[in-house]
Amino acid sequence: MVLTIEMLDEILDYLDKSLEKLANEAFENLETGGGLPGIKNFLENQFDIRLENMLVAKKSSIHHLESGMKNKVIQRKQIILDRAYNQYKN
Repeated sequence: MVLTIEMLDEILDYLDKSLEKLANEAFENLETGGGLPGIKNFLENQFDIRLENMLVAKKSSIHHLESGMKNKVIQRKQIILDRAYNQYKN
């Protein structure tokens, strides 16, 4: 299946909401998982795992994306994670 930009945007929007909830829960329980560095690592891994699972469900993979789409994923991942970290700092 050829993944369109619109499909990728839907996946990234879902990941945005999903990781926001996950980050809120993780930061509420900061003492688990190695403190802040552990939570950062956990959230980054969860983004990657959930993204790949959603792509596989669409009969695709991160490895099958065009370079422009991969760049979009990388940029969006950084935005999502930065927002989660900044929310904790505030």
